[in-house]
Amino acid sequence: MPTASHSGEVPPRSKRADAQRNQQTLLTAAAAVFVTSGVDAPIREIAARAGVGMGTIYRHFPTRADLVVAVYRHQVETCAEAGPHLLADADSPLDALRQWADLFVDFLVTKHGLANAMQSDSSGFDALHTYFLDRLVPVCAQLLDAAVEAGEIRSGTQAYELMRGIGNLCIGRDGDPRYDPRRLVELLLRGLQRPQP
Repeated sequence: MPTASHSGEVPPRSKRADAQRNQQTLLTAAAAVFVTSGVDAPIREIAARAGVGMGTIYRHFPTRADLVVAVYRHQVETCAEAGPHLLADADSPLDALRQWADLFVDFLVTKHGLANAMQSDSSGFDALHTYFLDRLVPVCAQLLDAAVEAGEIRSGTQAYELMRGIGNLCIGRDGDPRYDPRRLVELLLRGLQRPQP
């Protein structure tokens, strides 16, 4: 618990921690709204989900592109951090891979709207894509390797290939609300499984 200085003020560090938590809550809410309603969802919908006023969102993120990029980074970090936790907590490495793929699908839904939100900044988008690959390919590789070592899936699938395949399956969702990429991602993962005797 932060202690007050002899002037009675709380050190700025705790205020920053609170602001960081509030921003993480806002980004989590925005990500959830983007997944269900797209990156063009009304700011009031995000504010309501986060339990804050619209002014709070605009104070942190003056433009929609700023918000979308922050959500993108937040989701990359969420996916990156989830991998090791899922491996430790899931019933099997394959189950961890399935759960991680589900998080990845949510992320990809937001990512597809990012290009439109950043129309004029291709260098910024390229930098984010590099960041995305640097953070997530090793996590996916760790999950794949664990499932191979457990004898649950065949060897030979590269993390980048799997991520690209999942990404391609998510593209169809944009134009057809009846299309559920998760069903096809599950079929893809079943195709990696080793036949059981």
